[in-house]
Amino acid sequence: MFRPVKTTKIYEEIIQQIKKLIVDGKLHPGDKLLSERELSEKLNVSRASVREAFSALEMMGIIEIRPGEGSFVRQISYEGMLEPLSFLLQVEIDDILQLLEVRKILEIETAALAAMRATSDDIDDLSQALNKMREQVTAGEIGDVSDAAFHFTIARASGNAILVRVMNSISDLMTNTFKTSRQKLFLVEDMPDILYQSHGLIFEAISQHNPQLARKHMRDHLMLVEDIMKRLKTGGMTSLKKLKRIGPEHEITKDFGFPS
Repeated sequence: MFRPVKTTKIYEEIIQQIKKLIVDGKLHPGDKLLSERELSEKLNVSRASVREAFSALEMMGIIEIRPGEGSFVRQISYEGMLEPLSFLLQVEIDDILQLLEVRKILEIETAALAAMRATSDDIDDLSQALNKMREQVTAGEIGDVSDAAFHFTIARASGNAILVRVMNSISDLMTNTFKTSRQKLFLVEDMPDILYQSHGLIFEAISQHNPQLARKHMRDHLMLVEDIMKRLKTGGMTSLKKLKRIGPEHEITKDFGFPS
């Protein structure tokens, strides 16, 4: 009859408030948001929480952060602001698998483009997202925000504005799916370590400007997630809980410093 009570993180509450202000017409495209300091004081929260909310909103394509100028509301459709009911309940495995097919079409070649075109700033942003992922998982979180940030940074590093726009158009779907898929994946023993290392291999290939390797590691990463999701779909939760380690075809031995 009862379900576990989920605690909303502070940054998620900030995101919902800003999205509601846009839907209600109190914020319009082009409007400048309060600064991190001003908003943190107004909401009585830390600047770190506001910064995390702004980063997530930028990934969703809802705001644009202009260095030295501030954060501005982007031109978006109201439909993109209203989360489907299925997201409020749960993203089903079939949805995750279908999105993974789309992601393989988009992100494998995106990784190769990023490896060819990434600037030093892009590499720094990827490194920060990877470090944030490690911090979040070490703190007992699932790291969905940093996971999404990592992949959207790769899209920006591709240097293709249309590709970034395509990614932004499905940003709500992707960010919600990141969260749900990670919740399921973390039922597998050692999965936090494996996922972190998998992202680390992608980062290493892009930072070395090796498009062939970036393509390979992104494909391996997405196929790893797809494999676990398919096992969950066919065997259910019981099958996944019995799965002590993933198969040898997905084992990663390189050490990227994930804390044991």
